Amino acid sequence: MNNDPSMKKRRLHWVVLVVVGLSVSPFSQASDFTADQVRELLEKADGQRPADLAGKDLSDLDLSNVDFKRADLSGANLFASRLVSSNLAGAKLARANLNGAWLMGATFAGANLSGSSMLGLVILGGPVRDKPNFAGANLSGVHMIADLPGADLRGADLSQANLGVDIKNQGMGQMRTDLSGAKLTGANLRDANLNRVVMMFADLSGANLTAANLFRAKLSGADLTGADVAGADFTEADLDGTILKNVKGIGAAKGMDKATNRDRAVY
Repeated sequence: MNNDPSMKKRRLHWVVLVVVGLSVSPFSQASDFTADQVRELLEKADGQRPADLAGKDLSDLDLSNVDFKRADLSGANLFASRLVSSNLAGAKLARANLNGAWLMGATFAGANLSGSSMLGLVILGGPVRDKPNFAGANLSGVHMIADLPGADLRGADLSQANLGVDIKNQGMGQMRTDLSGAKLTGANLRDANLNRVVMMFADLSGANLTAANLFRAKLSGADLTGADVAGADFTEADLDGTILKNVKGIGAAKGMDKATNRDRAVY
């Protein structure tokens, strides 16, 4: 996480705004660059010498379809107000470092985030509209720990993504990825690591969950209608009220006999 004093000040300012119930940008100062300056910086970078944008304020810039060439965006502010609704749509962010980045309101629809690192994302604020939009994005192989209740991930590619808890490297009070109420209709979660991920009341209808690791995942109330779960591991997953109608490959799923509240699932 970025330790720059100015970033700490901005975080404190945003926390104060959240407490008083305001839904405005926590960043009153202008962005560090213009969109054209960011593009010029990235044009000079390459895979061997990625651009250093760590901790930079890139809020409310239209950077849609920009090639970030594995840039370091750790701790960067990518906040987008409703006035800039497509700031990172279609952007090329494969293998980029987005650890600790601020993503309130950011739009990644159709972006390529494959293999990127997105640990400890800062996504404060209550309304769903403040959550980043990943509809149709390529998140294959991404490593993400984030608080994303209600987020839009419809049709996203999360194959081989690692969203689960790493017990070996985290304490028992570890942060879980929260996708409760998230829209994951038609998402590709093949071979994804979703252990202990919170997906209560998430819409997973038509999703590809083949061979996914759902160990101790919170699936209570989630809708898996028409999803493919062949080879998925449901060991100790919470299936209280989980909708499993017309699910494909359920006979080939693993750990169903060890799932929690499986008798309360809706078939």
